[in-house]
Amino acid sequence: MSVADELLKANQEFVKNFNLGDLAVKPRRRVAVLACMDSRILFERCLGLAPGDAHMIRNAGGIATDDALRSLIVSHHLLDTQEFIIINHTDCGLLKVKEYELRAKLRGKMGSDANEPAHFFAFDDLEKNVREQVQRVKSHPWIPKHIPVRGFIYDVKTGRLSEVK
Repeated sequence: MSVADELLKANQEFVKNFNLGDLAVKPRRRVAVLACMDSRILFERCLGLAPGDAHMIRNAGGIATDDALRSLIVSHHLLDTQEFIIINHTDCGLLKVKEYELRAKLRGKMGSDANEPAHFFAFDDLEKNVREQVQRVKSHPWIPKHIPVRGFIYDVKTGRLSEVK
């Protein structure tokens, strides 16, 4: 049985007791979280969020890419979120690699080059990266200046969040 088949089987069990169909499309806590896709981190649990509380936007590195910005803009302007949180974490895969090394590895492995993605957004300084993502969000012309944008680092060994100023 493939993993997808196992997941579909789990979904059949999930549906039997499903009771979230009446949640509003607008998040109850009016917050959007941009975080890494790392499978070790359950951000909803570490932040005390329940289904329907927040928009969760996840990608490799918790990077404010064009698509993440698109989601934050939709979150605010169409679905009324009023606060943004950006979370990076210790022991991140993108923290351990150089952009050019990753491209060279992929080119060698696949035997060809690719135009997209144009960047993987690898980084070597976790706090600096958080500050850059916060600034990227704050400086977007469609993100209103009154929207708070705060950045944090999640420690994968302790579960603790630390704010980056």
